[in-house]
Amino acid sequence: MGWWQVGADTLAESRFVVSPLAETTASLMSLARRTSGHPGGRAWLETHLPAYRERLAADPVTEQLVRAALGRSWIADFLTPAPGAAVDPVLEEELARIRDTPAATARADLEVSLGGPLPGPLLRDDLPARAAGLLEWVWERTVLPYWPRRRRVLEADVVARAGRLSRDGWAAVIGGMRPGLVWLGGGRLQINTHDNPPREITCARLLFVPVTQDHGWVAWEHPHRYAVVYPCAGVLTGEDRSSVPRPLERLLGPARARVLVLLGTPKSTTQLVALTGQGLGSVGRHLRVLLDAGLAVRRRDGRSVLYHRTAAGEVLVRAQEPG
Repeated sequence: MGWWQVGADTLAESRFVVSPLAETTASLMSLARRTSGHPGGRAWLETHLPAYRERLAADPVTEQLVRAALGRSWIADFLTPAPGAAVDPVLEEELARIRDTPAATARADLEVSLGGPLPGPLLRDDLPARAAGLLEWVWERTVLPYWPRRRRVLEADVVARAGRLSRDGWAAVIGGMRPGLVWLGGGRLQINTHDNPPREITCARLLFVPVTQDHGWVAWEHPHRYAVVYPCAGVLTGEDRSSVPRPLERLLGPARARVLVLLGTPKSTTQLVALTGQGLGSVGRHLRVLLDAGLAVRRRDGRSVLYHRTAAGEVLVRAQEPG
């Protein structure tokens, strides 16, 4: 198995980061593999896959580049740089790092991900520029229209994990992030199941980067930065367009009424934050009022706490709906 020996200072100074490039790369993976792990993602895939396939059909070299870069068990390193030092990474700056990759480095990385020599069409020097151009296209066409909502989902995941870190420690936070990622104790972080030698990480920045797609990987810029990209826990099952009856809004207030309506199916606070656009504190206050009033209950489901309407809450919502 592959693992990192993480120094105490590195672990103490590690942080969570929302990266537009990581979200875009994860979206590219979903498009290239034509898979998504949740219903909302499948609806997104059905919407954007035709244009993506048309884009690559018109550019056979880039199509081969994607196939080589997203290998069966390894992703080409130059395609997944660790986020930079900025607290709020900017996509253009992240793409520039891919675009500026030396051609020889990109070809060497592709040979690793492909597991053998590159085909003739990929023996060229413009591969980094082509990869950056495709990622920019994926961002503009398939991610940017949804970015405000996706960002809320990602930020809610970060808030939830940071809170759990303060309560339960790293083993609890890392557990369940993604397959193959395990906190082994003693400063050892298993990053995958590959038979690679351990790598010591000291005096470096360790970043944890959530994405809404069902993909994860590790990245590094040795010896300065290392990153773990993981599917966030708050992935939603699609847009919830449940309408809020006007009488219910007048009774409870628009924000609290919206939360109660959304609890027709069990949801976590992370999901409620993403669906409503309200802050975590506001959602928490609304849930407390609904719990105290007997209109909602909560239950634990694995590592998550889910909230849903009680029978009284159901009666209240249905009574306010138009006849």
